[in-house]
Amino acid sequence: MNTDMNDQVTGTEAYEQEAPPQPSEAVRALDRLVGTWAVTGGAEGTVRYEWMLGGHFLIQHVELEQYGQSVTGYEVIGHLHPFGEPVGENVSSRFYDSMGNTFDYVYDLTSDTLTIWAGAKGSPAYFRGTFTAGDSVMVGDWVYPGGGGYQSTMTRK
Repeated sequence: MNTDMNDQVTGTEAYEQEAPPQPSEAVRALDRLVGTWAVTGGAEGTVRYEWMLGGHFLIQHVELEQYGQSVTGYEVIGHLHPFGEPVGENVSSRFYDSMGNTFDYVYDLTSDTLTIWAGAKGSPAYFRGTFTAGDSVMVGDWVYPGGGGYQSTMTRK
């Protein structure tokens, strides 16, 4: 940077900025989820994924029914990046439902297998599913500690 003796910015450099940060490969890999999906299994209904402007966060819109109860909400998926701190290593999310609940998850997509841990990576409660049929179907299971859980299939609309 060109500066004079008083360390003042000179010329056009005052208007130059760093290039904006780009989304991580781990976040961009979730592009396979973008679109609207019919969900069947232990929870039934529709989910829709779309990118937030900038591509750093994936937004999931949820309209499901589970155990006779409506489950409606939004999930924001991406790296945590608190102000003044480094970007988090994991792809994390927080789900907000219409009843005032929040749920935290960690996403990992390796090859065709998506794992979503409840709470922290490595949790005994998780979803693990596999993309098939040219990414138009995902079949998997929600696993809960103590033997609970259910099968879930998402089919692209």
